[in-house]
Amino acid sequence: MERSRLLQCLAADYMRLREVATTGLNAQVPSCPGWTVSDLVRHVGQVYLHKALVMQAGAWPEPWPPATTATEDPIALLDRAYGALTHEFSRRGDTDHALTWHEPDQTVKFWIRRMAQESVIHRLDAELAHDTEPAPIPDDLALDGIDEVLQVMAGYGSHAWHEDLTDQLAGAKGRTVRVQSAAPSSTAGSPATAAASAGSSAAGASPAFAGSSAASSPAAGATSAGSSAAGASPASAGSSAAASASAAGSPSAQGGSPVAESVPAWLVRIDPEGATITPVTSATAATTGPAATMDLIPDAVVTGPPAHLLRWLWSRESTPTTDAHSPVQVDGDEEAINELQALLRALTQ
Repeated sequence: MERSRLLQCLAADYMRLREVATTGLNAQVPSCPGWTVSDLVRHVGQVYLHKALVMQAGAWPEPWPPATTATEDPIALLDRAYGALTHEFSRRGDTDHALTWHEPDQTVKFWIRRMAQESVIHRLDAELAHDTEPAPIPDDLALDGIDEVLQVMAGYGSHAWHEDLTDQLAGAKGRTVRVQSAAPSSTAGSPATAAASAGSSAAGASPAFAGSSAASSPAAGATSAGSSAAGASPASAGSSAAASASAAGSPSAQGGSPVAESVPAWLVRIDPEGATITPVTSATAATTGPAATMDLIPDAVVTGPPAHLLRWLWSRESTPTTDAHSPVQVDGDEEAINELQALLRALTQ
């Protein structure tokens, strides 16, 4: 996805999180057991601040988090942190150096992508806490998120943090799960995204967007930093992924053409050494031929619309009811599915 589009989505989901959170900070968050909405908002604020300080200082901030963030009003912290984060983004180009936990990608673009994906997942958490209808997730953002959680979290993370994943990997038998995106909808923008885009195609360009004048100064980022385990695990740090997902398509915010099917599926093979992710494109089938394609036959298949598939991979599905069926279809070897879900939970919760 392009920088401007990621920043647009980040702005929309920051605003949606804020909107939902202000309806009640004491609600329990079912997707984050033990957390209230207040804890959730404080976490996101700390993550935003952490990334701002990492870019500003070029090092992991220690100690973390600052004691002041534990007592600051969570909404005020979120606003201040969003301002600090987007201010730092506005001062840097995509390829400028930035320290990240993903060795192959030490760029600012990594954090722009990661913070956009962090924000959409956590605004879903707030919506689940209040049992409110989730705002739509645009197809391009969802496909990018699927690519990130599989290639960066599972693919990279399962090898980088291998010693922490013994329980999930020790019994893996090299089974393969195909994660298949169903045809995306004809529009890419959500109402929230469109609202955000009206005020700023470069939402990250203006610190004032967060409603915090303090955040507009570089010093504001210095008092910030981001997640309790910033350098340790992708999930707890609110950190996440690199690797450009432009192949997933990038329709306009105003409902442009459907997301191109250049990356319709991903093959996930899990063995004791970690997860190997193979994107399967229309070009793959055309160039490999029938014999090679036979090697790609999976043990199980997970299929669904992009937004629902993203939610399934992050364990953010709505609570099922007796009269509702999940739009995500799961077929094949149940143990292969359980292996994938267990690994993703360990890496993202």
